[in-house]
Amino acid sequence: MQRDISDITVIGGGPTGLYAAFFAGMRERSVRIIDSLPELGGQLMALYPEKYLYDVGGFPKILARDLGESLITQALQFDPQVILNEEVLDLERDGDLIVLRGRQRHYLTRTLLLAGGKGAFEPIRLSCPGYDEFLGKGVRFAIPDREEYRGKRVLLVGGGDSAVDWALTLKD
Repeated sequence: MQRDISDITVIGGGPTGLYAAFFAGMRERSVRIIDSLPELGGQLMALYPEKYLYDVGGFPKILARDLGESLITQALQFDPQVILNEEVLDLERDGDLIVLRGRQRHYLTRTLLLAGGKGAFEPIRLSCPGYDEFLGKGVRFAIPDREEYRGKRVLLVGGGDSAVDWALTLKD
Protein backbone atom coordinates (compact mmCIF):
# COMPACT_ATOMS: atom_id res chain seq x y z
CA MET A 1 0.00 0.00 0.00
CA GLN A 2 1.35 3.40 -0.94
CA ARG A 3 1.69 5.91 1.90
CA ASP A 4 0.48 9.05 0.10
CA ILE A 5 -2.17 10.44 2.41
CA SER A 6 -4.72 12.99 1.33
CA ASP A 7 -6.43 15.34 3.76
CA ILE A 8 -9.73 14.78 1.99
CA THR A 9 -10.84 12.12 -0.47
CA VAL A 10 -14.00 12.77 -2.44
CA ILE A 11 -15.70 9.73 -3.89
CA GLY A 12 -17.63 10.99 -6.88
CA GLY A 13 -16.55 13.39 -9.59
CA GLY A 14 -19.96 14.83 -10.40
CA PRO A 15 -21.14 18.36 -9.57
CA THR A 16 -21.23 17.94 -5.79
CA GLY A 17 -17.89 16.13 -5.63
CA LEU A 18 -16.25 18.73 -7.87
CA TYR A 19 -17.52 21.61 -5.77
CA ALA A 20 -16.39 19.83 -2.58
CA ALA A 21 -12.91 19.38 -4.08
CA PHE A 22 -12.79 23.07 -5.03
CA PHE A 23 -13.88 24.17 -1.57
CA ALA A 24 -11.35 21.90 0.17
CA GLY A 25 -8.61 23.15 -2.15
CA MET A 26 -9.54 26.73 -1.32
CA ARG A 27 -8.91 25.78 2.32
CA GLU A 28 -5.44 24.51 1.34
CA ARG A 29 -6.23 20.85 1.92
CA SER A 30 -4.75 18.08 -0.19
CA VAL A 31 -7.59 16.52 -2.15
CA ARG A 32 -8.10 13.28 -4.02
CA ILE A 33 -11.14 12.69 -6.26
CA ILE A 34 -12.03 9.09 -7.09
CA ASP A 35 -14.67 8.34 -9.72
CA SER A 36 -15.81 5.15 -11.43
CA LEU A 37 -16.39 6.92 -14.75
CA PRO A 38 -13.68 7.64 -17.35
CA GLU A 39 -14.15 11.43 -17.05
CA LEU A 40 -15.12 13.99 -14.44
CA GLY A 41 -18.52 15.64 -14.50
CA GLY A 42 -20.77 12.74 -13.57
CA GLN A 43 -24.08 12.47 -15.37
CA LEU A 44 -23.69 16.01 -16.76
CA MET A 45 -20.93 14.79 -19.04
CA ALA A 46 -21.67 11.06 -19.34
CA LEU A 47 -25.40 11.01 -19.94
CA TYR A 48 -26.68 14.36 -21.09
CA PRO A 49 -23.95 16.82 -22.09
CA GLU A 50 -26.23 18.38 -24.74
CA LYS A 51 -29.23 18.81 -22.44
CA TYR A 52 -30.26 22.22 -21.19
CA LEU A 53 -30.69 22.55 -17.43
CA TYR A 54 -33.28 24.96 -16.10
CA ASP A 55 -32.83 24.48 -12.35
CA VAL A 56 -29.30 25.77 -11.66
CA GLY A 57 -29.03 28.89 -9.51
CA GLY A 58 -27.82 31.93 -11.44
CA PHE A 59 -28.58 30.44 -14.86
CA PRO A 60 -32.01 30.65 -16.48
CA LYS A 61 -30.76 27.95 -18.88
CA ILE A 62 -27.34 26.28 -19.20
CA LEU A 63 -26.06 23.32 -21.20
CA ALA A 64 -25.06 20.41 -18.96
CA ARG A 65 -21.68 20.23 -20.73
CA ASP A 66 -20.99 23.92 -20.02
CA LEU A 67 -21.87 23.53 -16.35
CA GLY A 68 -19.74 20.37 -16.12
CA GLU A 69 -16.74 22.03 -17.77
CA SER A 70 -17.00 25.04 -15.46
CA LEU A 71 -17.18 22.83 -12.37
CA ILE A 72 -14.20 20.78 -13.58
CA THR A 73 -12.13 23.92 -14.25
CA GLN A 74 -13.05 25.30 -10.84
CA ALA A 75 -12.17 22.05 -9.02
CA LEU A 76 -8.86 21.48 -10.82
CA GLN A 77 -7.39 24.90 -10.05
CA PHE A 78 -6.04 23.58 -6.73
CA ASP A 79 -4.48 20.47 -8.34
CA PRO A 80 -6.38 17.64 -6.68
CA GLN A 81 -5.22 14.12 -7.42
CA VAL A 82 -7.82 12.71 -9.85
CA ILE A 83 -8.32 8.96 -10.15
CA LEU A 84 -10.78 7.83 -12.82
CA ASN A 85 -12.12 4.38 -13.74
CA GLU A 86 -11.79 3.36 -10.11
CA GLU A 87 -14.36 1.91 -7.75
CA VAL A 88 -14.00 2.00 -3.99
CA LEU A 89 -15.12 -1.39 -2.74
CA ASP A 90 -14.53 -1.15 1.00
CA LEU A 91 -13.14 1.05 3.74
CA GLU A 92 -11.73 0.61 7.21
CA ARG A 93 -10.20 2.70 9.99
CA ASP A 94 -6.48 2.57 10.67
CA GLY A 95 -5.89 4.86 13.65
CA ASP A 96 -6.56 8.42 12.49
CA LEU A 97 -6.68 7.37 8.84
CA ILE A 98 -9.27 5.81 6.60
CA VAL A 99 -8.09 3.09 4.23
CA LEU A 100 -10.09 2.88 1.01
CA ARG A 101 -9.82 -0.37 -0.91
CA GLY A 102 -10.29 0.23 -4.62
CA ARG A 103 -10.17 -2.17 -7.54
CA GLN A 104 -6.77 -0.79 -8.57
CA ARG A 105 -5.14 -0.09 -5.20
CA HIS A 106 -5.62 1.19 -1.65
CA TYR A 107 -5.87 4.89 -0.74
CA LEU A 108 -5.21 6.61 2.58
CA THR A 109 -7.13 9.68 3.69
CA ARG A 110 -7.89 11.65 6.82
CA THR A 111 -11.42 12.61 5.78
CA LEU A 112 -13.87 10.98 3.39
CA LEU A 113 -16.66 12.76 1.52
CA LEU A 114 -19.20 10.61 -0.29
CA ALA A 115 -20.57 12.49 -3.29
CA GLY A 116 -21.69 9.59 -5.44
CA GLY A 117 -24.92 11.21 -6.60
CA LYS A 118 -26.94 8.41 -8.05
CA GLY A 119 -23.79 6.33 -8.06
CA ALA A 120 -22.26 4.40 -10.92
CA PHE A 121 -25.18 3.92 -13.22
CA GLU A 122 -26.25 1.23 -15.58
CA PRO A 123 -29.04 2.18 -17.99
CA ILE A 124 -32.32 0.34 -17.67
CA ARG A 125 -32.58 -1.80 -20.77
CA LEU A 126 -35.80 -2.33 -22.65
CA SER A 127 -37.10 -5.84 -23.08
CA CYS A 128 -38.46 -5.85 -26.61
CA PRO A 129 -37.66 -7.68 -29.85
CA GLY A 130 -34.82 -6.16 -31.88
CA TYR A 131 -33.49 -4.09 -29.00
CA ASP A 132 -29.99 -5.61 -28.94
CA GLU A 133 -29.77 -5.52 -32.73
CA PHE A 134 -30.36 -1.74 -32.82
CA LEU A 135 -28.38 -0.75 -29.72
CA GLY A 136 -25.96 1.96 -30.87
CA LYS A 137 -27.63 2.07 -34.30
CA GLY A 138 -30.58 4.24 -33.38
CA VAL A 139 -31.34 2.97 -29.88
CA ARG A 140 -29.32 5.05 -27.42
CA PHE A 141 -29.24 5.92 -23.74
CA ALA A 142 -27.81 9.40 -24.10
CA ILE A 143 -27.56 12.16 -26.66
CA PRO A 144 -23.93 13.26 -26.82
CA ASP A 145 -24.49 15.55 -29.83
CA ARG A 146 -27.94 17.00 -30.45
CA GLU A 147 -26.91 18.20 -33.93
CA GLU A 148 -27.04 14.57 -35.01
CA TYR A 149 -30.82 14.73 -34.54
CA ARG A 150 -31.51 18.09 -36.20
CA GLY A 151 -34.34 17.79 -38.75
CA LYS A 152 -35.07 14.16 -37.84
CA ARG A 153 -38.12 12.55 -36.28
CA VAL A 154 -37.21 11.18 -32.88
CA LEU A 155 -39.03 8.85 -30.48
CA LEU A 156 -38.05 9.35 -26.85
CA VAL A 157 -38.71 6.75 -24.18
CA GLY A 158 -37.94 7.67 -20.60
CA GLY A 159 -39.08 7.53 -17.05
CA GLY A 160 -39.78 10.51 -14.84
CA ASP A 161 -39.02 13.84 -16.45
CA SER A 162 -36.15 12.70 -18.66
CA ALA A 163 -38.14 12.14 -21.86
CA VAL A 164 -39.84 15.54 -21.52
CA ASP A 165 -36.51 17.24 -20.77
CA TRP A 166 -34.95 15.67 -23.86
CA ALA A 167 -37.94 16.62 -26.01
CA LEU A 168 -37.54 20.25 -24.91
CA THR A 169 -33.80 20.15 -25.52
CA LEU A 170 -34.11 18.64 -29.00
CA LYS A 171 -36.91 21.06 -29.88
CA ASP A 172 -34.45 23.95 -29.49
